[in-house]
Amino acid sequence: MPLIRLLKIVAAIARNRLDNLIDLDRSPFWLRCVLRLLPWRYVIRNNAPRGERIRLSLEALGPIFIKFGQILSTRRDLLPDDISDELSRLQDDVPPFPAEDAVAIIESAFACGVDTQFARFDREPLASASVAQVHTARLHTGEEVVVKVIRPGIERVIRKDIGLMYLFARLLITLSKDARRLRPVEVVADYERTIFDELDLLREAANCSQLRRNFLASPLLYVPQVYWDHCRTKVMVMERIYGVPVSDIATLQAKNVDMKKLAERGVEIFFTQVFRDRFFHADMHPGNIFIDASNPQEPRYIGIDFGIVGTLEPEDQHYLASNLLAFFRRDYRKVAQLHVDSGWVPRDTPVGELEAGIRTVCEPIFEKPLKDISFGQLLVRLFQVARRFNMEVQPQLVLLEKTLLNVEGLGRQLYPDLDLWVTAQPYLEKWMRDQVSPMGIACNIKEQSADWLLSAPVMAQKVISTVRTLVDQQQSFHQQQVLAEKRRVRQRRAGFVLLVAGIAVLAWSGSFVINESMSGLMIAVLGGWLILR
Repeated sequence: MPLIRLLKIVAAIARNRLDNLIDLDRSPFWLRCVLRLLPWRYVIRNNAPRGERIRLSLEALGPIFIKFGQILSTRRDLLPDDISDELSRLQDDVPPFPAEDAVAIIESAFACGVDTQFARFDREPLASASVAQVHTARLHTGEEVVVKVIRPGIERVIRKDIGLMYLFARLLITLSKDARRLRPVEVVADYERTIFDELDLLREAANCSQLRRNFLASPLLYVPQVYWDHCRTKVMVMERIYGVPVSDIATLQAKNVDMKKLAERGVEIFFTQVFRDRFFHADMHPGNIFIDASNPQEPRYIGIDFGIVGTLEPEDQHYLASNLLAFFRRDYRKVAQLHVDSGWVPRDTPVGELEAGIRTVCEPIFEKPLKDISFGQLLVRLFQVARRFNMEVQPQLVLLEKTLLNVEGLGRQLYPDLDLWVTAQPYLEKWMRDQVSPMGIACNIKEQSADWLLSAPVMAQKVISTVRTLVDQQQSFHQQQVLAEKRRVRQRRAGFVLLVAGIAVLAWSGSFVINESMSGLMIAVLGGWLILR
């Protein structure tokens, strides 16, 4: 089977002439020979743009490769814009699997019949994707719910396809120096982590529950309830929501929704998640967002699909806010220094050179009015510059970049004149002020005080242990010095003994000539005895 799958991949490459993407002039001699001997090179012609050819190849290879392309489309710090734009068009259009399989998975997960779990279970799926399928149902307690079920056999398929992706990634590194800059093995590893996380629906349920708690009773975002008693690794049950798809702009306008407020609230939700909660929904594409338009002047977002989330450490949160503020103040020196201080680039990075690179990219952008500047694209350009200075891949920042691009793109679809900076700047500046205000410092101390108190006995014990260790080491060092001095004294005495013994031997030997052997021997013995004393 892997051989058949490999042949399908080769066929997709040949049909879309992906081999043409390799620059022959910059390739080694042996590779140029191999490429010129490919049989389809002289039969198949395909002059479509490179991005389109890559997209069509991924679509031909099925849902796992499509999902890989979707995730790859967010890596604008790695890919040219034309390829990223084309990959963003990939649609996860997968035929549903039989309802009997879904029922079998549910019954296996709960060790009981589907009728025991649900008062009603609709066999017709509501939606189907590469990893899972969704059915509607009703609980015995009366709540309308949706049931998400992992696609049968998908883990085996993913493992095989991931293995082939690693094979091609390593081959790309061997064939092309440019490909090494794209770090294909790291990209595949990142995708592997993401997609296997999505296979654990208990993890997604926990993400959903956390986000719901963060926005409970919020006028900005509604997150459906998870029914934990009905959740397992391969089955997740949550509240069914009703709303207008955010991409259905005609319906939103027909309901007289305040589109400006709706766009601004999307931005506010993003910054609230990042800078208040440090926990954000990282898959906010239009298919996962609905709008509660029951009050058109106060529209509220509804989120679904929480398989991919991002988290930020407090240090990353601080550096990110400082970077964005310095960025829009055109303080490129501070942006460069923050990159070094945060560890996003190596410590030995020349700050002046990094500053110059950032200025070269950003100055043309800032010649535009602020409302015409793409916040997400600025972040992308910043990452691209930092890449040239060996910036390490930060998974949380990649997710953040992807989410910001989605939020900004969605906001400008809803309201083309959205000035994201006008919405974001007051929020960021207030957050920075709060962090250094007496109240903010007091809150931080209060948050940390419990940990400090709990760790105090442990720290005290560690201090005592460290002091004891130092004392023991000092005593040991002193003992070693004493022993070393004793060894030196013994060595000196032994040297004198040998010297006197040598004199004695010479004196005894000479006694045959001068007939004073007894006197010489007695002198030698007496001298040795005195030294040993």
